[in-house]
Amino acid sequence: MNRQKKIKQLLKAHAKKANAKLAPKSNKPKYISKADRLKLEAETPQEAGLAVVKE
Repeated sequence: MNRQKKIKQLLKAHAKKANAKLAPKSNKPKYISKADRLKLEAETPQEAGLAVVKE
């Protein structure tokens, strides 16, 4: 691979990465780990119970 081709390939790769960062994010929801989902499930009933007691 000659020097010019190598430089051109590197510049093209850097430009591609920069464009990908600037591109809008997809509509895909953010990943939540299984442990975090279990924590959220555990917190939700407690909060619901507190809300009922206050009313």
